[in-house]
Amino acid sequence: MMKKLWLRISLTFLILLFVVLLGMGFFIADMMKKTYMDMTRQQLLQDADLVSKVINVSNLTSGNPTLQQSVHRFYQKNQPRITIIDTSGKVLADSEDDPKKMENHSNRPEFKKIVQQHKKFGESVRYSHTLGFNMMYVAIPIQHDHKTIGVIRAAYTLGNIEQAIIKLWLSLGLAMGVTLLLSSIIGIKLAKGISRPIEEIIQVARNLSENDYSSRVRLKTSGEIQQLSNAINVLAISLQKQMDEIRENQQRLTGVLTNMVSGVMLIQQNGRIALVNPAMEKIIGTSASSLIGKLHIEAGKSFGLSKLIDQALKEGSTLHEEVYIYVPKERILDAHLAPLIGVNGDINGVITVLHDITEIRRLEKMRSEFVANVSHELKTPITSLKGFAETLLDGAMYDENLCRSFLQIIYDESERLHRLIADILQLSKIEQHRLPLHPESLNIIDIIYETVETIQEEINKKAINMILPERGKVFLDADKDRLRQIILNLVANAITYTPEDGMIQIHVEELDKEIKLTVKDTGIGISEKDLPRIFERFYRVDKARSRNSGGTGLGLAIVKHLVESHHGSIEVKSKEGKGTSFLITLPKKTWIE
Repeated sequence: MMKKLWLRISLTFLILLFVVLLGMGFFIADMMKKTYMDMTRQQLLQDADLVSKVINVSNLTSGNPTLQQSVHRFYQKNQPRITIIDTSGKVLADSEDDPKKMENHSNRPEFKKIVQQHKKFGESVRYSHTLGFNMMYVAIPIQHDHKTIGVIRAAYTLGNIEQAIIKLWLSLGLAMGVTLLLSSIIGIKLAKGISRPIEEIIQVARNLSENDYSSRVRLKTSGEIQQLSNAINVLAISLQKQMDEIRENQQRLTGVLTNMVSGVMLIQQNGRIALVNPAMEKIIGTSASSLIGKLHIEAGKSFGLSKLIDQALKEGSTLHEEVYIYVPKERILDAHLAPLIGVNGDINGVITVLHDITEIRRLEKMRSEFVANVSHELKTPITSLKGFAETLLDGAMYDENLCRSFLQIIYDESERLHRLIADILQLSKIEQHRLPLHPESLNIIDIIYETVETIQEEINKKAINMILPERGKVFLDADKDRLRQIILNLVANAITYTPEDGMIQIHVEELDKEIKLTVKDTGIGISEKDLPRIFERFYRVDKARSRNSGGTGLGLAIVKHLVESHHGSIEVKSKEGKGTSFLITLPKKTWIE
């Protein structure tokens, strides 16, 4: 874990202060030591010079014992220690010891500097094993007739100086400790005063980098740090505002893309998919997680679409074409491709918008077929009407029997034309929800019997065995006229395609929330290839027979729309040559749209 800023500032300050104080301590101690040493040296030189002036040179050369007595009398109890040495190194007199017991001093550094190096004075500092501390030795020559005849050495113990240096270090150490303590207290307070707002600014900056745009610097500061805090707060406010706008725009964009009927796909410059909306998932039949990051050729598995995408990436042009895809099923797509231009004008990708127009094309085809079928259906009776009318005008009208026969044909064709137009208008109204639904509680068994009774004559003509459900009470909410028309159309259709002595059975099954109505016949049946299209307008399984029987080809289309207007469903099962079964499922409770 990273140390706090105030601690680092305080430690840095204290270490720097400690180094400075330590350096000053060494400097002061060294300066004091040098000062003491210089003072001691000067004192020793003065004492040695004084001795050289008061001694009798003749005593030195003659070996007079009064020399030792004189030195011993003046310096026995006083510092410094005076030693008189001849040029051979022999001690002639000493203020603290018997010169006869003392060793030869010719190897002493201070003696050599005078006798051998002929310097004006000699100095040496060395440890005294006898006294247990350092001694300073200063020697000067004794001259007679400009010739060195001996050496006067003054020695002073440095124990006092060393003790003074130790006391100085103790004083300096105490002063340094007090200084460091006070400096630590003051420095930590100052460091915290500086670091606290800086740490808060750092934390706010870290929060901003982690998308917490509500973070602000709260501490009250002054000077440049206050300006920095204000700048950070202004930056945070600006970032929060911009991110709110970006988030709102992103939500809008996401909402638009999610609820678009058209499929949207964004392809990057490298040809990989970057964005897919739910509509595109449905069109392609693959989830977005499986598509993002893959090449566009893997998306729709359509060579035509991939070719358009590559062309848009290469040329940077807007394209609009129809393409076909075959996975997961065959679809016709209206493709719009536009390049995604970056800030610097480069092509960063392609936006592909696909609109499924399969149903539109199917409806257009059905509309075209409907117009063709209507024209064809209308042309036959109109041609008949025109032809027989022209025959009558040419003179057949004067033959009463022939005239009556032709007028009957004209009447039958006009009736057929009337039924055709009526069915077309009714189907149009049902599809456009222009026929209001008036549901009421009905006994479907009674409706079946009433409806079958209206076409009983046709049933008898073909000697068809009609099996109806047992009398009872099975109620549901339905529009009476529409329910009768559903049953009538299915039974009439069964009569048309069932040969003589055939059978038609109507069965009703009551469930908890719905009723199942089955109309089954033993007619000619429907081939497997025709089953998917029998509810289309004007579609006939046996075109010649149905037209001769007066059918318009709209009956089952009307039945399908009437069933769906009751929020029900219709299914058909059939085998060619064995009969057909229609199963209608209707809810017991019907709500009005």
